[in-house]
Amino acid sequence: MTIQAVLGGKGREVVSVTADTSVRDAVALLAERRIGALPVMEGGSVAGIFSERDVINGLAAMGAASLDRSVGEVMTAPAITVDPRDSVLAALSLMTQRRIRHLPVFEDNAMTGFVSIGDLVKYRIEQIEAEAQAMRAYIQQA
Repeated sequence: MTIQAVLGGKGREVVSVTADTSVRDAVALLAERRIGALPVMEGGSVAGIFSERDVINGLAAMGAASLDRSVGEVMTAPAITVDPRDSVLAALSLMTQRRIRHLPVFEDNAMTGFVSIGDLVKYRIEQIEAEAQAMRAYIQQA
């Protein structure tokens, strides 16, 4: 069970922003796409991650004025990344240890996807359910 398999099931489209995007515009994109985070791209690499947490922290620190700041001023950086060949369990462990919910997927210095903890948990549950169903079918045949 690798990140590659998760991306195969969910797709590889990645919505991103640049560091000079306003927080207001990035928040609108999060709401429009119904997502929790965006990779912040600069020159083909990920400069950081802009998430709902960054919005909340900005509002708590600066109030509504934080919406007029740039994403680069409030994003979480540097971004922690994974390889598509990494296991789902290793990625889940990394997310738990680092207390993060989103990981850019990089292969050969290029971003090939973006996974959330929800994507990984959903995939893992589907695998467990499939194994349980196979076990039930095996037992019923015996």
